[in-house]
Amino acid sequence: MSDPILFKATPCARRGFVPEDTKNFSASALKILKEAAADCHHLLNRGYAMTQTLTFVGNHYQLSKRQRLAIMRSVTSAAKQQARLQKQLAPEDLAGKTLWVDGFNQIITLEVMACRGPLFLGMDGAVRDLAALRGTYRLIPETDFAIRTLLRFLKSVHPAGVVLLLDAPVSNSGRLREAILKANESVQLPLAVPLIRGVDAELSAHGAILTADSGILDRCESWVNFTGGFVQQQNHPCIQVWPSE
Repeated sequence: MSDPILFKATPCARRGFVPEDTKNFSASALKILKEAAADCHHLLNRGYAMTQTLTFVGNHYQLSKRQRLAIMRSVTSAAKQQARLQKQLAPEDLAGKTLWVDGFNQIITLEVMACRGPLFLGMDGAVRDLAALRGTYRLIPETDFAIRTLLRFLKSVHPAGVVLLLDAPVSNSGRLREAILKANESVQLPLAVPLIRGVDAELSAHGAILTADSGILDRCESWVNFTGGFVQQQNHPCIQVWPSE
């Protein structure tokens, strides 16, 4: 009997998906991934760095690059997990605050969701994808859904203002900015969409951040788990590579 399909990508976009993912994250592969993730979690709790830990464990279990990336984006130490959860803000805490949005991070995850690509539930409750930006980005049909979903949420929490940051060096960041501002004409958020260099550093200096980037979560004052909450509210299947116990 073949493994059940945990996700599928639409033929129109396939954001965050490669054909090998069907094998990488099959039910049988997940059994091995959970063992590897448990070993990584143990070593991280002992103070080992993620890079060395993932190399050692990944080589031991002969994991693919995509499987290693899934563990890296899902697993953290117990101390970091607790610290991130303690800094998380609820939607009802956001009224009257200035919100800072990691634009590409949030929009791409929503695009992957709309494409039925693989999404992964992290130990900190954040949901992450495996899309690799690497300086290139293009708008796809699902981008409109992602933008409007994000803006509707932002409008619903009644912020004092929203700063949605986009990485200036990334291709088509200007086109994405135009699409966001166009969509906001009907939403009427107090919204700024600057194109800057060093988005991660800028976000890390603030609170009330919308992101799932683990590096920013460890440095920022507070964060909002929007994509994680939304994806789970929609009952979109998320892959969990770490053991529950």
